[in-house]
Amino acid sequence: MSQIDDLPPLREVVRIHGLMAKKSLGQNFLFDLNLTSRIARSAGPLEDSTVVEVGPGPGGLTRAILAAGAKKVIAIERDSRCLPALAEIAAHYPGRLEVIEADALAFDPRPLIGEGPVRIIANLPYNVGTALLTGWLTGEAWPPWWSSLTLMFQREVAERIVANEDDPKDYGRLGVLCGWRTEARILFDVPPSAFVPPPKITSSIVHLTPRQEPLPCRVGALEAVTRAAFGQRRKMLRQSLKSMTPDPSALIAEAGLEETARAENVPVSGYVALANAFDRTKRRSD
Repeated sequence: MSQIDDLPPLREVVRIHGLMAKKSLGQNFLFDLNLTSRIARSAGPLEDSTVVEVGPGPGGLTRAILAAGAKKVIAIERDSRCLPALAEIAAHYPGRLEVIEADALAFDPRPLIGEGPVRIIANLPYNVGTALLTGWLTGEAWPPWWSSLTLMFQREVAERIVANEDDPKDYGRLGVLCGWRTEARILFDVPPSAFVPPPKITSSIVHLTPRQEPLPCRVGALEAVTRAAFGQRRKMLRQSLKSMTPDPSALIAEAGLEETARAENVPVSGYVALANAFDRTKRRSD
């Protein structure tokens, strides 16, 4: 493991500060600075970028991002035990690291962001990763305030993020949302042995870039139709959509879909059509 800066090795940092990973916070620490550097590089050039990092822990990925040249890093950490270790990194990179003690699910970093592109790079805690991603994808304003997402997930979640109707086993609401507003791809896997403590599953790095002009529809309507359709994914649309409309056949026809289609066979464009048909139906009835 090569050094990327003059700071102590991460294992030593963890020992000094007594940072045992907490299962309740979904913590699994990465000590391999070669690996954290690879993650940082996979986000693209960082020299003019502000990076938002969620769950930095003892700061392994934080150090890699700063060493890769990020103009500024805003690190959001809810575990106060990690703050002294992060403060040491901030002192080593004066003016470039701002550490916020907060719950990322409730914290909006946008007021802290200056000019230039914003990238979100994170080894996300497993227990909040999907919720955070959904929040970043469902803002009313689009294109979003971030220019890319480079995130670590459990492999099975990563497969759901990139899935489409050609992958019926993994395709679901998350795949529709990600496919609608972003281009998503899995970059590489990270084995359990890379973490302390090692999880029981393989992880994957996923990179998402926003589509500048996704198919137009209202976010809330898309969430409603996918919730209904995938809530009973094995049933035909004419049955699964009964939970949101008394006349699913009319809604399906207006969207140009087949009543006998199942949720896992409908492409993103089909769900957008359903969402728009749902909104038109609501307007006519109001």
